Amino acid sequence: MIGKGATIRIARPTDNLSSVAEMYQRGLGFNVLAEFHDHDGFDGIILGNPDDHYHLEFTHHHGVAVGGAPTADNLLVFYIEEKAHWSRSCERLESAGFIPVPSYNPYWDVNGKTYQDIDGYRVVLQNAEWPE
Repeated sequence: MIGKGATIRIARPTDNLSSVAEMYQRGLGFNVLAEFHDHDGFDGIILGNPDDHYHLEFTHHHGVAVGGAPTADNLLVFYIEEKAHWSRSCERLESAGFIPVPSYNPYWDVNGKTYQDIDGYRVVLQNAEWPE
């Protein structure tokens, strides 16, 4: 068991490092927690909020094209209980350039909205309490 207090970092490659990082900063209100340049051929940007125990890391390997999301069911899901906060969050994602799309799994469309970033990866804003 990993235990309470652990921090999770979700890392993924991109061909659009600065653009995708800006999208997630604007859309989800994340801060740049760290950046690195040419670390063994990789550049990266780590996003999140200093008080949260989760971070997103986007990386780009020099000279390597990684393409987009492997499937339409690769999801990053955020549960937002309060309806007005959820609605504002949806508006913020759209103004940051995320595109609303029907979810691959219709479950997420019942109480949420699914958005796609410029790499084809998807973010779900679920208007529900966790656990449901």
